[in-house]
Amino acid sequence: MRDLQSVSRFLVSTVPVVMLAAVLGGCQTTFPNVTGALGARAEANDPVDPKRNVDSAAERFRANPRDAQAALSYGQSLRANGQRSQAVAVLEQATIANPGNKMLLAAYGRALADNGNLQQAFDTLGRSHAPEDPDWRILSVQGAVLDQLGRHPEAQRYYANALKIAPEEPSVLSNLGLSYVLSKKPQKAEEVLRRAYARGNTDPRVRQNLALAVGLQGRYSEAETIAKADLPPEEAAANVAYLKQMMSGNEPQRRNVDAASVADRSRS
Repeated sequence: MRDLQSVSRFLVSTVPVVMLAAVLGGCQTTFPNVTGALGARAEANDPVDPKRNVDSAAERFRANPRDAQAALSYGQSLRANGQRSQAVAVLEQATIANPGNKMLLAAYGRALADNGNLQQAFDTLGRSHAPEDPDWRILSVQGAVLDQLGRHPEAQRYYANALKIAPEEPSVLSNLGLSYVLSKKPQKAEEVLRRAYARGNTDPRVRQNLALAVGLQGRYSEAETIAKADLPPEEAAANVAYLKQMMSGNEPQRRNVDAASVADRSRS
């Protein structure tokens, strides 16, 4: 891997992360409502117009701003609609009105991460579950935030702890695999991502992340074959061509191809 920023840009255009998805050193990403950097398919593919969702949730929230569930729904609708700073403001107000509410803290932490407030997001997520009763989904999102902060070994410890609670969970394995990519360990990334793929999970993001790890080792034909399982052939070929140019040191202009929007938004 010749350039970490180049890999980050490739991840942005082809593998949504969250993870980080998702998990792009220094790049902003969107964290799903169900903590775990994989898993916002519902947000991305909601058949209901996001603007209508926001308007409906806003009406319920304004009727009772102190209601935790109304605030949670409104904040999630704002996030799904790309209104990141507004989601932070609503959920911050809700956590003040409902101190100690773990669900609100978790949602607030994810909104902060969406908005690029990474250290604050990490600290807030840490308060949303207890050390004696950790939530593997939140551990996985905390790992994704740490990866964005460039603290990859620490992020990998969080993923390892999440896997102790949810052994071989594909979403955590996929995030861990991307963390190894960012750590310039594509062979280790491939091993982990193949474990995720072997679980039979239908989430196309796992396959796309595996294709990335394989491609970073120079096995472009194999990477393209893996990628074609989820993308139209011309888009899969374009992504692999981009990776080839990037690895040669001649990064082309970033393509506006998002596996997340094509294959699920291949992720959230």
